[in-house]
Amino acid sequence: MPAGFIHLLWQTDVSIEEADAEAAMAAVNEVAQGGEYPLLVDMATTESVSRGARAVFSIPCAATRIALLGTSPVDRVLANFFLQVHIPPCPTRFFTSRHEALNWLLHENGNS
Repeated sequence: MPAGFIHLLWQTDVSIEEADAEAAMAAVNEVAQGGEYPLLVDMATTESVSRGARAVFSIPCAATRIALLGTSPVDRVLANFFLQVHIPPCPTRFFTSRHEALNWLLHENGNS
C-alpha cells in the first residue's frame, strides 16, 4: 500500500501509446488496492503522448489529484495540451519543482 501518494515514473524519451497508458493506469489501480491516493507523474523527457493515450488518461482511476512533473518546455507543452484538450478525471496541475508538486498533492486538501 502506498505511503501518502503513488509515484508513476515514465522512462526517458518514451512515446506513450494507448496500451502504455492503459497498463500504467492498471498499475496505479493495483498499487492503490482499492483506495484512492494523490498521484505524482514524473513525465520528464517524455517524447510524445498519443491521442489514444490522452483519452485513457481522462478516465478516472485511483488518483484523487494528479501532479504532472516535468523539466523541459516540451514537458510543459505536452501537459498543457492535455489539460486544454481533455477534462482530467480529478484536479491536475503541471509542475517543474518536485517539492511544489508534492506540497500541492499532500497539503492542499483537495483544492485545485
